[in-house]
Amino acid sequence: MSGMSEYVAILSDIHGNRWALEAVMEDATKRGIYDFINLGDSCYGPLDPAGTATILINEDVPSISGNEDRSILENLDRPNRQPTMEYVIGELSPQAIAWLNTLPRKRLFHDVMYLCHGMPDKDDEYLVEKVTPAGGAASTGSVTLKTEAEIQAAVKDIPQPLVLCGHSHIFRQVRLANGQLIINPGSVGLQAFRADEPVKHSLAAGTPHARYAILSDTGVAWRVESVALMYDWQTAADVARRNQRLDWAEWLTNGRA
Repeated sequence: MSGMSEYVAILSDIHGNRWALEAVMEDATKRGIYDFINLGDSCYGPLDPAGTATILINEDVPSISGNEDRSILENLDRPNRQPTMEYVIGELSPQAIAWLNTLPRKRLFHDVMYLCHGMPDKDDEYLVEKVTPAGGAASTGSVTLKTEAEIQAAVKDIPQPLVLCGHSHIFRQVRLANGQLIINPGSVGLQAFRADEPVKHSLAAGTPHARYAILSDTGVAWRVESVALMYDWQTAADVARRNQRLDWAEWLTNGRA
Protein backbone atom coordinates (compact mmCIF):
# COMPACT_ATOMS: atom_id res chain seq x y z
CA MET A 1 0.00 0.00 0.00
CA SER A 2 2.77 2.38 -0.92
CA GLY A 3 1.72 6.01 -0.54
CA MET A 4 -1.29 5.13 1.58
CA SER A 5 -1.61 5.12 5.35
CA GLU A 6 -2.22 1.89 7.26
CA TYR A 7 -5.91 2.67 7.82
CA VAL A 8 -8.57 3.82 5.36
CA ALA A 9 -12.12 4.95 6.17
CA ILE A 10 -14.63 3.74 3.58
CA LEU A 11 -17.76 5.85 3.17
CA SER A 12 -20.79 5.38 0.93
CA ASP A 13 -24.37 6.52 0.41
CA ILE A 14 -24.21 9.76 2.39
CA HIS A 15 -27.37 11.02 0.64
CA GLY A 16 -26.92 14.62 1.72
CA ASN A 17 -26.86 13.77 5.41
CA ARG A 18 -24.28 16.30 6.55
CA TRP A 19 -24.81 15.52 10.24
CA ALA A 20 -23.99 11.84 9.75
CA LEU A 21 -21.00 12.70 7.55
CA GLU A 22 -19.59 15.07 10.17
CA ALA A 23 -19.93 12.38 12.85
CA VAL A 24 -18.17 9.78 10.70
CA MET A 25 -15.29 12.03 9.71
CA GLU A 26 -14.82 13.22 13.29
CA ASP A 27 -14.77 9.64 14.57
CA ALA A 28 -12.27 8.51 11.95
CA THR A 29 -10.00 11.48 12.60
CA LYS A 30 -10.02 10.79 16.34
CA ARG A 31 -8.81 7.29 15.50
CA GLY A 32 -5.90 8.77 13.55
CA ILE A 33 -7.40 7.95 10.16
CA TYR A 34 -6.87 10.55 7.46
CA ASP A 35 -7.39 8.51 4.27
CA PHE A 36 -11.03 8.49 3.16
CA ILE A 37 -12.81 6.87 0.22
CA ASN A 38 -16.34 7.80 -0.84
CA LEU A 39 -18.30 5.30 -2.97
CA GLY A 40 -21.03 7.60 -4.24
CA ASP A 41 -24.64 8.71 -3.80
CA SER A 42 -23.28 11.69 -1.94
CA CYS A 43 -25.78 14.52 -2.35
CA TYR A 44 -29.24 13.30 -3.30
CA GLY A 45 -31.80 13.56 -0.52
CA PRO A 46 -34.11 16.05 1.26
CA LEU A 47 -31.45 16.96 3.83
CA ASP A 48 -28.33 19.12 3.31
CA PRO A 49 -26.88 18.35 -0.13
CA ALA A 50 -24.95 21.63 -0.24
CA GLY A 51 -23.29 21.15 3.14
CA THR A 52 -22.38 17.58 2.26
CA ALA A 53 -20.79 18.58 -1.04
CA THR A 54 -18.84 21.37 0.66
CA ILE A 55 -17.27 18.94 3.15
CA LEU A 56 -16.30 16.41 0.50
CA ILE A 57 -14.86 19.10 -1.77
CA ASN A 58 -12.97 20.94 0.97
CA GLU A 59 -11.55 17.71 2.42
CA ASP A 60 -10.67 16.50 -1.10
CA VAL A 61 -12.16 13.06 -0.41
CA PRO A 62 -11.46 10.61 -3.27
CA SER A 63 -14.97 9.91 -4.58
CA ILE A 64 -16.88 8.17 -7.33
CA SER A 65 -20.35 8.79 -8.72
CA GLY A 66 -23.38 6.78 -7.64
CA ASN A 67 -26.62 6.30 -9.52
CA GLU A 68 -28.27 9.19 -7.64
CA ASP A 69 -25.30 11.48 -8.36
CA ARG A 70 -25.73 10.61 -12.03
CA SER A 71 -29.46 11.26 -11.76
CA ILE A 72 -28.83 14.77 -10.42
CA LEU A 73 -26.76 15.62 -13.49
CA GLU A 74 -29.28 14.02 -15.85
CA ASN A 75 -32.08 16.13 -14.35
CA LEU A 76 -30.37 19.53 -14.45
CA ASP A 77 -32.20 20.70 -17.57
CA ARG A 78 -35.33 18.59 -17.31
CA PRO A 79 -38.71 20.24 -16.62
CA ASN A 80 -41.21 18.92 -14.08
CA ARG A 81 -38.64 17.40 -11.77
CA GLN A 82 -39.94 15.50 -8.75
CA PRO A 83 -39.91 17.68 -5.58
CA THR A 84 -36.88 16.13 -3.86
CA MET A 85 -34.79 16.39 -7.02
CA GLU A 86 -35.97 20.00 -7.42
CA TYR A 87 -34.84 20.71 -3.87
CA VAL A 88 -31.43 19.08 -4.32
CA ILE A 89 -30.64 20.87 -7.56
CA GLY A 90 -31.81 24.16 -6.09
CA GLU A 91 -29.52 23.73 -3.08
CA LEU A 92 -26.34 22.71 -4.90
CA SER A 93 -23.91 25.44 -5.92
CA PRO A 94 -22.30 25.63 -9.38
CA GLN A 95 -19.10 24.43 -7.70
CA ALA A 96 -20.88 21.37 -6.32
CA ILE A 97 -22.44 20.58 -9.71
CA ALA A 98 -19.03 20.94 -11.34
CA TRP A 99 -17.57 18.57 -8.73
CA LEU A 100 -20.26 15.97 -9.42
CA ASN A 101 -19.39 16.23 -13.10
CA THR A 102 -15.77 15.29 -12.37
CA LEU A 103 -16.60 12.06 -10.53
CA PRO A 104 -15.86 8.80 -12.36
CA ARG A 105 -18.23 5.86 -12.04
CA LYS A 106 -15.32 3.61 -11.06
CA ARG A 107 -11.68 4.11 -10.17
CA LEU A 108 -8.65 2.51 -8.59
CA PHE A 109 -7.26 3.57 -5.23
CA HIS A 110 -3.53 2.94 -4.76
CA ASP A 111 -3.72 0.10 -7.31
CA VAL A 112 -5.08 -2.47 -4.82
CA MET A 113 -8.68 -1.25 -4.48
CA TYR A 114 -11.30 -1.18 -7.19
CA LEU A 115 -14.09 1.27 -6.39
CA CYS A 116 -17.59 1.07 -7.82
CA HIS A 117 -21.01 2.08 -6.52
CA GLY A 118 -23.11 -0.91 -7.50
CA MET A 119 -22.10 -3.43 -10.14
CA PRO A 120 -18.86 -2.53 -11.92
CA ASP A 121 -20.76 -1.46 -15.05
CA LYS A 122 -24.24 -0.85 -13.61
CA ASP A 123 -24.35 1.72 -10.83
CA ASP A 124 -28.01 1.03 -10.06
CA GLU A 125 -27.70 -2.73 -9.43
CA TYR A 126 -26.41 -4.40 -6.27
CA LEU A 127 -23.09 -6.21 -6.50
CA VAL A 128 -23.52 -8.86 -3.81
CA GLU A 129 -27.29 -8.86 -3.20
CA LYS A 130 -30.09 -10.05 -5.45
CA VAL A 131 -33.79 -9.21 -5.32
CA THR A 132 -36.19 -12.10 -5.82
CA PRO A 133 -39.83 -11.38 -6.70
CA ALA A 134 -42.43 -12.71 -4.29
CA GLY A 135 -45.86 -14.00 -5.16
CA GLY A 136 -48.64 -11.54 -5.94
CA ALA A 137 -48.54 -8.16 -7.63
CA ALA A 138 -48.64 -6.19 -4.37
CA SER A 139 -46.05 -8.28 -2.51
CA THR A 140 -42.51 -7.20 -1.67
CA GLY A 141 -39.49 -8.99 -3.09
CA SER A 142 -36.88 -10.56 -0.87
CA VAL A 143 -33.23 -9.53 -0.80
CA THR A 144 -30.58 -12.24 -0.39
CA LEU A 145 -26.86 -12.67 -0.91
CA LYS A 146 -25.84 -13.75 -4.39
CA THR A 147 -24.08 -17.06 -4.88
CA GLU A 148 -20.30 -17.22 -5.12
CA ALA A 149 -20.59 -17.96 -8.84
CA GLU A 150 -22.83 -14.93 -9.41
CA ILE A 151 -20.46 -12.59 -7.60
CA GLN A 152 -17.40 -14.04 -9.31
CA ALA A 153 -19.02 -13.49 -12.69
CA ALA A 154 -19.62 -9.83 -11.82
CA VAL A 155 -15.98 -9.16 -10.85
CA LYS A 156 -14.22 -11.57 -13.23
CA ASP A 157 -12.43 -8.75 -15.07
CA ILE A 158 -11.21 -7.03 -11.88
CA PRO A 159 -7.68 -8.12 -10.84
CA GLN A 160 -7.48 -5.98 -7.69
CA PRO A 161 -7.62 -7.94 -4.40
CA LEU A 162 -10.14 -5.49 -2.90
CA VAL A 163 -13.44 -4.49 -4.46
CA LEU A 164 -15.33 -1.72 -2.63
CA CYS A 165 -18.99 -1.06 -3.42
CA GLY A 166 -22.09 0.57 -1.97
CA HIS A 167 -25.68 1.07 -3.17
CA SER A 168 -27.44 -1.45 -0.90
CA HIS A 169 -26.77 0.60 2.28
CA ILE A 170 -25.97 -2.66 4.13
CA PHE A 171 -22.55 -3.62 5.49
CA ARG A 172 -21.15 -6.65 3.69
CA GLN A 173 -17.81 -8.42 3.76
CA VAL A 174 -17.61 -11.21 1.19
CA ARG A 175 -14.48 -13.24 0.57
CA LEU A 176 -14.34 -15.19 -2.68
CA ALA A 177 -12.56 -18.51 -3.19
CA ASN A 178 -9.79 -16.75 -5.13
CA GLY A 179 -9.01 -14.59 -2.08
CA GLN A 180 -10.65 -11.46 -3.45
CA LEU A 181 -12.44 -9.42 -0.78
CA ILE A 182 -15.59 -7.43 -1.49
CA ILE A 183 -16.59 -4.77 1.03
CA ASN A 184 -19.74 -2.69 1.30
CA PRO A 185 -19.34 -0.25 4.22
CA GLY A 186 -23.07 0.36 4.61
CA SER A 187 -24.58 3.82 4.46
CA VAL A 188 -23.30 6.93 6.18
CA GLY A 189 -26.58 8.78 5.89
CA LEU A 190 -29.64 6.61 5.22
CA GLN A 191 -30.13 3.33 7.09
CA ALA A 192 -33.27 2.13 5.31
CA PHE A 193 -35.11 2.66 2.06
CA ARG A 194 -37.73 1.26 -0.26
CA ALA A 195 -37.17 0.78 -4.00
CA ASP A 196 -39.29 -0.23 -6.98
CA GLU A 197 -36.62 -1.76 -9.21
CA PRO A 198 -36.10 -4.51 -10.25
CA VAL A 199 -39.22 -5.25 -8.15
CA LYS A 200 -40.57 -3.57 -5.04
CA HIS A 201 -38.28 -4.27 -2.10
CA SER A 202 -36.77 -2.69 1.00
CA LEU A 203 -33.42 -2.77 2.75
CA ALA A 204 -32.80 -1.76 6.35
CA ALA A 205 -29.88 -1.73 8.76
CA GLY A 206 -32.25 -1.90 11.74
CA THR A 207 -30.90 1.12 13.64
CA PRO A 208 -30.45 4.77 12.65
CA HIS A 209 -26.70 4.92 13.37
CA ALA A 210 -24.33 6.38 10.78
CA ARG A 211 -22.15 3.64 9.36
CA TYR A 212 -18.75 3.38 7.74
CA ALA A 213 -15.98 0.81 7.57
CA ILE A 214 -12.29 0.89 8.47
CA LEU A 215 -9.90 -1.09 6.30
CA SER A 216 -6.41 -1.91 7.53
CA ASP A 217 -3.47 -3.98 6.34
CA THR A 218 -2.19 -6.28 9.10
CA GLY A 219 0.72 -7.42 6.96
CA VAL A 220 -0.85 -10.87 6.73
CA ALA A 221 -4.44 -10.13 5.71
CA TRP A 222 -6.88 -7.26 5.28
CA ARG A 223 -8.88 -6.39 8.37
CA VAL A 224 -12.31 -4.80 8.08
CA GLU A 225 -14.15 -3.12 10.95
CA SER A 226 -17.75 -1.95 10.67
CA VAL A 227 -18.48 1.18 12.71
CA ALA A 228 -21.94 2.41 13.78
CA LEU A 229 -22.17 5.88 15.32
CA MET A 230 -24.66 7.98 17.21
CA TYR A 231 -25.37 11.35 15.58
CA ASP A 232 -28.20 13.86 15.56
CA TRP A 233 -30.61 11.86 13.41
CA GLN A 234 -33.59 13.69 14.89
CA THR A 235 -32.41 16.93 13.30
CA ALA A 236 -31.91 15.15 9.98
CA ALA A 237 -35.42 13.67 10.24
CA ASP A 238 -36.90 17.10 11.05
CA VAL A 239 -35.33 18.52 7.88
CA ALA A 240 -36.76 15.62 5.86
CA ARG A 241 -40.22 16.34 7.28
CA ARG A 242 -39.93 20.04 6.39
CA ASN A 243 -39.13 18.93 2.87
CA GLN A 244 -42.24 16.75 2.72
CA ARG A 245 -40.43 13.42 2.94
CA LEU A 246 -42.11 11.62 5.82
CA ASP A 247 -40.75 8.32 4.49
CA TRP A 248 -37.17 9.56 4.82
CA ALA A 249 -37.92 10.88 8.31
CA GLU A 250 -39.06 7.41 9.34
CA TRP A 251 -36.04 5.69 7.79
CA LEU A 252 -33.66 8.16 9.43
CA THR A 253 -35.25 7.82 12.85
CA ASN A 254 -35.79 4.06 12.98
CA GLY A 255 -33.41 2.50 10.48
CA ARG A 256 -36.35 0.46 9.22
CA ALA A 257 -38.41 0.57 6.04
